Amino acid sequence: MRWFVSIGAVLVAGAMAGGDVAANATPAPKAEAARQIAADGDNQATVDVELILAVDVSYSMDMDELAVQREGYAQAIVSKEFLQALKTGPNGKVSITYFEWAASSDQKIIIPWRVIDGPETADAVANEILKTPIRRASRTSISGAIYFAMPLFDQDPYHGLRRVIDISGDGPNNNGTPVTIARDEALSKGIVINGLPIMVKEPSYSTMDIDNLDWYYEDCVIGGRGSFVVAIKDRERFKEAIRTKLLLEVAGRPPDRPSVVPVADKEPRVPCTIGEKIWQDRWGR
Repeated sequence: MRWFVSIGAVLVAGAMAGGDVAANATPAPKAEAARQIAADGDNQATVDVELILAVDVSYSMDMDELAVQREGYAQAIVSKEFLQALKTGPNGKVSITYFEWAASSDQKIIIPWRVIDGPETADAVANEILKTPIRRASRTSISGAIYFAMPLFDQDPYHGLRRVIDISGDGPNNNGTPVTIARDEALSKGIVINGLPIMVKEPSYSTMDIDNLDWYYEDCVIGGRGSFVVAIKDRERFKEAIRTKLLLEVAGRPPDRPSVVPVADKEPRVPCTIGEKIWQDRWGR
């Protein structure tokens, strides 16, 4: 069963209060990651979830949105609600990697696999996210992001009880393999895909935006047990929505009723190749 959450209509209890980012935290280097593994005494030490944050940096995202998006993830990771949610899992820790994507051949890892098990490790990851220069790139390939994400799980030294790809973006797939093919391949591997469609601007001809991007994400992008969409329709609630989504992913469950609407398994309400069609109609390639 898949679920849809409208951030404008409902928030997870306690998710509205943000946390402060420690500006002087030091990112954990590879040696420190190795030390963490050794300390557990097992190169396959278990975490509650292996979470990949796949973040859209296509040109349709303006610089302000990109900055707020970065800040939203950093603040969510160090928030007291997120740190409390960690404690609810059987292992009390998660592993996270963060990469940015645009075209099918354009993905850049910002945060290699890091374990978050408390305030210190959370601060280090948040600081590393914030210090990386913001960039933009052309095209939008959600399928490329999914294909890039899948083998990353095999590189994670920690074994997770769940594997989740968290995709944020403000437009449909218009480059690379059709998104449903990539999605279905990920689902066949037991991977869950959640979505954060960004809908804070009116659809524009010049930016490849579409109406009902949340429906597109629900029907064409997300999937797997407990998968869900958190739609951002208000710029002022951008960071709030990111925090809400991360809390749900750490908790490993869809939002509680009645704040959710089940997404039926049916024909897509928005064509899953709409992005490719728009691109072909405008540029003929």
